[in-house]
Amino acid sequence: MRFSVLTLALAAGPIAVSAAAGKLGFALGVKNADGTCKKQADFEKDFDVLSAHTNIVRTYAAADCDNTLYIVPAAKKKSFKLVLGIWPDVPESFEADKKALLKAVPGNEDVITAITVGSESLYRGNFTGPELLTKIQEVQKLFPKVKVGTADSWNKYADGTADALITGGVKYFLINAFAFWQGKSIDEAPKTFLDDMYQASKHIQKLAGPNAKDIQIATGETGWPTDKGTDYGVAKAGTKNAQAFHDNAICAMLGLGGDVFYFEAFDEPWKPKSIGDNGKAADETHWGMYNADRTPKFEVSCKQKK
Repeated sequence: MRFSVLTLALAAGPIAVSAAAGKLGFALGVKNADGTCKKQADFEKDFDVLSAHTNIVRTYAAADCDNTLYIVPAAKKKSFKLVLGIWPDVPESFEADKKALLKAVPGNEDVITAITVGSESLYRGNFTGPELLTKIQEVQKLFPKVKVGTADSWNKYADGTADALITGGVKYFLINAFAFWQGKSIDEAPKTFLDDMYQASKHIQKLAGPNAKDIQIATGETGWPTDKGTDYGVAKAGTKNAQAFHDNAICAMLGLGGDVFYFEAFDEPWKPKSIGDNGKAADETHWGMYNADRTPKFEVSCKQKK
């Protein structure tokens, strides 16, 4: 998905299905429901289920659970593509993830389509734009045959925080946009999501100028928690709301030709409780489109409405 196409589509107003629909992918955890590390057979089972919707997933930290040792051969066997991640926030993880990818990437470029350096590192304030650019450029030199970029919150692209990456030649951006964490009702959420994506992509296209044609984007994360999730103001968790967000927001983006990584593929009940921006518990254990046992929660279908 190129910036110019997405920006024009989002600016067009009423949703119309594109001649070239976008591609759905998934954020995929590397641990089983009990917190043990997945092996090749576990990833193969994941891919067997997800193949009904996609052939691409993204992960976050290449060295976590030594996942590249298992996910790459599983992807090859099941004809899946991978976007692998580097967690650069501390030197130890940055070095470990680079080392893992130096073993995994060479010879497997047909499977590994991109590498992300950082996941919301700018949003958390771990790096300035120039600092993150330096790390991306370091990784790009290691893997010249693979696209290297980053994933961050939509507002960090829209407000200029990521400008150094855009002007610095980065050509792969994943944009995270959660209307749920903006406290939007399920009725408001689709418009909020599309507007977030429009603001981010418009800023990048304007700043990139003629180079915008070479930049590739996707929605890096978006989704909605199901019945065991936490509410966030008027944003209410629930399976019906999760399906409504999929049907009315994600399907709209796919129809416009935008690629979307759904957060996330399967529930992760092993995750510890965290605290959200409102100071209350933020349960991220039930954001999966599927339950932890890989059973479906709702029908996944983007049906055209006449």
